Amino acid sequence: MKRLDRVRKLLGFLRIYRRRLFDDAFQDELATMYRDTGAGKPAVPPALMAMASLVQAYLGSSDAEMVELTVVDLRVQMVLDRLGEGAPAFSQGALVDFRARLIRADMDRRLLERTVELARETGGFDWRKLPQSLRLAVDSSPFEGAGRVEDTFNLLGHAARNLVRCVAKLLRWRPTTVAERAGAEVLLMPSIKAGLDVDWSDEAQKAEAVTTLVKQMDRLARWVERHVPEQLQPEVTPYLATLRQIRKQDIEETPGTGAPRIIDGVAHDRRISIEDAEMRHGRKCSSYAFCGYKRHIATDLDSGLIVAAAVTPANMPERDALPVLKDDLDHQRVAIGALYIDRGYIASDVVEDLVANGNEVICRPWQASNHGRFTKADFEFDMRARTITCPNRQTQPFQLGSVVEFDPRKCDRCPIRDQCTTAAKGQGRQVRIGEDELFQNRLRKLVACPSGRARLRERVPVEHRLAQIAQRQGDRARYIGVRKNTFDLRRTAALQNLETAHRFDRAERGREAA
Repeated sequence: MKRLDRVRKLLGFLRIYRRRLFDDAFQDELATMYRDTGAGKPAVPPALMAMASLVQAYLGSSDAEMVELTVVDLRVQMVLDRLGEGAPAFSQGALVDFRARLIRADMDRRLLERTVELARETGGFDWRKLPQSLRLAVDSSPFEGAGRVEDTFNLLGHAARNLVRCVAKLLRWRPTTVAERAGAEVLLMPSIKAGLDVDWSDEAQKAEAVTTLVKQMDRLARWVERHVPEQLQPEVTPYLATLRQIRKQDIEETPGTGAPRIIDGVAHDRRISIEDAEMRHGRKCSSYAFCGYKRHIATDLDSGLIVAAAVTPANMPERDALPVLKDDLDHQRVAIGALYIDRGYIASDVVEDLVANGNEVICRPWQASNHGRFTKADFEFDMRARTITCPNRQTQPFQLGSVVEFDPRKCDRCPIRDQCTTAAKGQGRQVRIGEDELFQNRLRKLVACPSGRARLRERVPVEHRLAQIAQRQGDRARYIGVRKNTFDLRRTAALQNLETAHRFDRAERGREAA
């Protein structure tokens, strides 16, 4: 414990508080993931497995390495209460199985909640002085998926090879035999592009290669449907569906000739990886594109604790993640008093509900661009009278969700017309009024004053927490799929909460000693 006072301090904290983190009630919850199967190997306590999962993420270890650390690392043995044990605490398979059970039972969410509850018990916070409802800040960051991103040729080839291997296993044939009999000769070569063997800089040859590949993939799909016995069809259905999904999203018929060609553009919700079906193309801003997922966290600004976490495909807008985070908060029976977000979350139904119920939403307004001319922010709104006044004091009534056009005759004579609009003579300046214009006007007033900008800066702690999460997790997903990566994010967020609780606990002990 003295050695851990300088490095890997959290392991010492876990040793001290492991009984409080995994109290009897929480251990009973973890035990519900298992059922009595009668005689067999003695079960490893689920609390020990849960603690090992936390330690694994803290040390950045693989499953195999974590098993070995329970034998060779005294720090790990101490946290798991197995000092002096010469055998591993569990097998690699048991660790994988526990993780799957944790995910199926949604107990990774409970693990995150337990770290919040532990922080309340360590003495670092005076929870009686904190508000009953949360001042919640939400933010997101991108991270690359673990699957390989491929172009159309390789996506089709990869999907076809998986299908051929599945059929070969079911029929007890060689994969090459299946490919030959199905008429998919291109799969006999080491790679799809080697099998097509064309000059890829020649557009005519490339188009011919597309036709050849698509025809062979279609023959393969038809052959599988005819020759795989009906009772085995459920085994090949997922692989066949993947091949057809890639075919549909990336290939279209040429008008007139009907020849297959690669779609010009990107299909909606396009699949980009065979290994990870849920990875997507995403864009954080106009200059930064990525392939994978977005991680979202919700932080209580008064305590610094992460209370909810979610992972979404990269192409899903931020607004769709907010209801997922809200579900986690509802599970904890926590109310949102004030919500601090960036503009990506504004369009969420959660924001609309909060505003309608009189809760505070702190965010920057949408920025209108007019090429250096007057924008909507330069116009005056009277929300009670439902009127809008231009910089030259012309006033017009408005309705939410409409477009206001100012009097063309007055606009034609306006001395500052050139600073306002490029419309032709006889046409007045138009201003689009959004359905949420009342809310947007409130945000414009917020950002226009020093006290309002100071309130916007209060969300900085969530950015710091997100940076710490990214530093611990890295820039690339550890697992395949949304759900497993959600588990990893929740586990990492739990570690951040434990470190926060440890920091406040040390401060409290220092005050008591003083």
